[in-house]
Amino acid sequence: MPPAAEEAALKDVARLEKMMPFSPESTVCRTYLDWMIGLPWSKETKDQLDIARAAKILDEDHYGLEKPKERILEYLAVSKLTKKLRGPILCFVGPPGTGKTSLGKSIARAVGRKFVRLSLGGVRDEAEIRGHRRTYIGSLPGRIIQSLRKAQSRNPVFLLDEIDKMGMDWRGDPAAALLEVLDPEQNCAFLDHYLDVEFDLSNVLFICTANTLEGIPVSLQDRLEVMRFAGYTHREKMHIARNHLIPKQWKEHGLTPESVRIEDGAIERVIHEYTREAGVRSLERELGGLARKAAKKLVSEKAKKIVVSPEQVPAMLGIPKHHYERHENEVGVATGLAWTEHGGEILAIEVVSSLGKGNVTLTGKLGTVMQESAHAALSYIKTVAKWLGVSPTTFRRQDFHIHIPEGAIPKDGPSAGIALATALASQISGRPVRPGLAMTGEITLRGRVLPIGGLKEKVMAAHREGLRTVLFPFGNTKDLEEIPKDVLAEIEMVPVKHVSEVFAKALLDAAPAGKRGAKRGPWPTAAVPSTGPARPSASLPTQAPRPGAA
Repeated sequence: MPPAAEEAALKDVARLEKMMPFSPESTVCRTYLDWMIGLPWSKETKDQLDIARAAKILDEDHYGLEKPKERILEYLAVSKLTKKLRGPILCFVGPPGTGKTSLGKSIARAVGRKFVRLSLGGVRDEAEIRGHRRTYIGSLPGRIIQSLRKAQSRNPVFLLDEIDKMGMDWRGDPAAALLEVLDPEQNCAFLDHYLDVEFDLSNVLFICTANTLEGIPVSLQDRLEVMRFAGYTHREKMHIARNHLIPKQWKEHGLTPESVRIEDGAIERVIHEYTREAGVRSLERELGGLARKAAKKLVSEKAKKIVVSPEQVPAMLGIPKHHYERHENEVGVATGLAWTEHGGEILAIEVVSSLGKGNVTLTGKLGTVMQESAHAALSYIKTVAKWLGVSPTTFRRQDFHIHIPEGAIPKDGPSAGIALATALASQISGRPVRPGLAMTGEITLRGRVLPIGGLKEKVMAAHREGLRTVLFPFGNTKDLEEIPKDVLAEIEMVPVKHVSEVFAKALLDAAPAGKRGAKRGPWPTAAVPSTGPARPSASLPTQAPRPGAA
């Protein structure tokens, strides 16, 4: 023990010597001494600093996830040079099923440390972290100290799972209690209320997991090194299913590769028609269903070998659970991109107009921010009506209805601004939206396109749906490095700074025969008045014209 802890323990030993054995206080004193003796004050495992071995273990257990793996290898390299390094405090943020928790186990195996997992989902009592004072009956140390005693090591890999799911009530805020645990400058002297002596947590390698950062206080986020996990691409899911999930399910169900073989086409059908997720948890569940059906067929029909083909998948798993409806752009319909906790999604934005008085109706369970984006988009369209070949009086004679399907699902966020503007411009001008194109970006009243978040997830959703062109804000160009190379190779990424560039790329010059607005004229080619620098596209003004301008 450190001197301070040993002094506190010996003081209680002296008190225990003077107590009667049947005294209630003696039980409390003995329990405290048991905890003091059982803690790993100086026990620690020796780190295995072989970087090649660690990289091999991480690659065996997980496919992809390059940034977290690289961070762990950097930690090992610095530890090897300095001989001593405080454990980093990493936070893995991403959708469910993307391998956050299991990567923590692999890191412990790669580094050669004990692994401890503490689930914080639903924890709302500060004493769960700091422990109860010994004045309470049945008091115990906090979960941090309990887990260290269980690990019997002062430097384990400590996984704090679901850190964004903690609650708060009159008993205190556990997130505030974690500030001391996860602060590299303070956790060398962590004070548990039950022990009432300092315990050094600086050698612990803390890893936190969360689905989003929204439930984590800003002061706690400041102490974390955030690493984002995005959803897996189709190619990555195929690789994970073939090399990780199928061998695991086959082993659990008593099957062998010689007795049951599943074709790649069958795996693709399971991915597309039976799962819709960023991770692979549902995929593993469906592959387990295939394994059970194959095991039953092997036993009942006494077959020597079974081959699962794509045509057999519905008979084994039932009716497909998901139908990917292809969103086709047309007059008044544009494709937007949205971010969710489970990955990226496609938003079909539909606009219709009818005779009326200029009223605007918004449906689809849109949030306040998205409603404001729709009104901002319509206001901007009114200022550029002349350049769209539309009379300004049109807006006084028509009502507009903006709808986003799947109306039971709440939707909010500013990133649908340019998609709303494109759908409105298409409906008003009668010019169809270019097929195979999606867009994301926030719009201002002056037509500027502002950066958004979650670009990687949105682009992967577009790739999954077969879209081949994505318009995105110029300010998000830095985020292209995070998108997998195989996805970027199949999608044309077009950065835009202004809505004029969006319209030039997204709206076709003429509507097909028979479509509404086919008789309207071409884009105006006259010079556009502007007080700012020239834009790449001169078809629309970069800002609203001044009153009285020619």
